[in-house]
Amino acid sequence: MAVTREVIMDLLPLYLSEEASADSRALVKEHLENDAELAQMATQWKDRLPEPPPVAVNPEAQVTAYQEAKRQIANRVITLAAAIAFGILLVGGTALIGAMLLISR
Repeated sequence: MAVTREVIMDLLPLYLSEEASADSRALVKEHLENDAELAQMATQWKDRLPEPPPVAVNPEAQVTAYQEAKRQIANRVITLAAAIAFGILLVGGTALIGAMLLISR
């Protein structure tokens, strides 16, 4: 049985998304070399394809990234709490010193 253009059209989406088997890729590539019109169509389709989804991250890497993000957030919260406490002590201390100076007059 000869491979028809319709068969190649069926395989073309898999070929363009690089999901076809090695044999199918070779078959489509050979056919595209001999059919300029279909090769042009394939090029236009390839330009319209969305970016492939990102490669899945392994679970260990996800846990590590989560733990690192959690550590960074905790550090920021501690730093912010320390800055607020310092500011309150500074303002409170200044007010206390001012009150003591007013009383001592």
